[in-house]
Amino acid sequence: MKKHFAVTVSSVMALSIILSACGNSDSSSSTPAASPSAGAAASTAPKKNVSFTIGYATGDPATKQAMADAVAAFSKANPNIKITDLSEGGSQAYLDWLKTKDAVGEFPDLVEMRDTQLFSEAGKIAELPQEWLSLFADAPKLNGKNWTAPIVGTAPQGIIYSKKAYADAGITSEPKTYDEFLAAQEKLKAKGITPLTFGGKDIFHWGFWINKFLMDDVFADDPNWNSKRTKGQVSFADAGPTQAMKDFTELFTKGYVDKGYLSTADNQTASMLVTGKAAELFSGPWMFSQISQADPKFEFGWYPVPDRKGRIVVNGLNTLQGWSISTKANQDADKKAAISDFIKFFFAKDQYTKFMKQVNGIPTTKEKITYDAAPQMQRVIEVMNDPKTIKSLQINSFWGDDQMPPQWRNWFYKLSQDWLVKGDFSADYMKKADAEWDANIKANAAAKK
Repeated sequence: MKKHFAVTVSSVMALSIILSACGNSDSSSSTPAASPSAGAAASTAPKKNVSFTIGYATGDPATKQAMADAVAAFSKANPNIKITDLSEGGSQAYLDWLKTKDAVGEFPDLVEMRDTQLFSEAGKIAELPQEWLSLFADAPKLNGKNWTAPIVGTAPQGIIYSKKAYADAGITSEPKTYDEFLAAQEKLKAKGITPLTFGGKDIFHWGFWINKFLMDDVFADDPNWNSKRTKGQVSFADAGPTQAMKDFTELFTKGYVDKGYLSTADNQTASMLVTGKAAELFSGPWMFSQISQADPKFEFGWYPVPDRKGRIVVNGLNTLQGWSISTKANQDADKKAAISDFIKFFFAKDQYTKFMKQVNGIPTTKEKITYDAAPQMQRVIEVMNDPKTIKSLQINSFWGDDQMPPQWRNWFYKLSQDWLVKGDFSADYMKKADAEWDANIKANAAAKK
């Protein structure tokens, strides 16, 4: 059964359900009325043809389709504006794809930005037009400036599970502690059911579990850990990060993760779940639509995984991610106007509501957005509005002094693959993580000189 609800991002520290909407009016009574003949001439004058390119991450099929639908709807309503979609699929990391596009002179005019500090410091993106900012409840700043229009509020990740598999394994309730979570994995395994599917073929998928444990054991207690690492005050070999990677590794060494994880793409995990090849997937609400489309009758639930202290720690703070306009496009008045028209269209109530429903998203606009939410999404909202929930950022989402060296992330994800394949996780790997972090910091500083 579905319920009707409204959600928005209210501040950088919390997500909450709001009860009223904000409205703006641009009407003016000071301009003299135009003559009928002048109005007729203006309405029949052909609009100037303009074109711009767009680029966004395509790893999640539901979001990819929602983006494509928004572009198609805008193009139909604005035939004089041509949008060339440069977005591509594949397992290549989105950051690497953007760097490649930039290297060949094809950096998108309108781009979904994730590594905002990197590209703003490189001069590739411009400060947001003021007219964009009036649309949002909250848009985090970097160096006192807004660089991104938040596409969707940060959503938590948790266990999406098959209710049938849980029932078959005798799991009668969702785990309330981490030990109960591990016990559930053992029950599934004992019944011959593979507990977890994992999209290890796609590099970004590695960040799901790795960040879950890093938030539990590091960032929930010390959100400034990254800057301390840069200053050499803390180490990945310390107790917190080491425990995080021990817990991550344990999922694989104890046989809880499907053995074919290195050849499983993120977009295959929904199929693994609905066909019974695995009982669980650790992911976010953007997967709900994909799962329901794969099998409308498939019954599934969602819950956050508790940490070893019994706390619920989730990825839930606002980030610097969102739509950005390239510096080059910002200098072209016609392109800038066309892109601004698209932004206004994208975040307009009717279109944005469709987008939110497709991706099971948390809205970011000042205007109240409502849609029918499935029980799983209701559970997400419940967790995000629970005052006891600890909201954190992932290691790669911090900015300013707490920014992670951008190139370190995928390097570390690949390092984790190495120790899982070799089965030899030790403190040496964490020391390598320190050395690589320091080398990246030094290289990045030298590049700025």
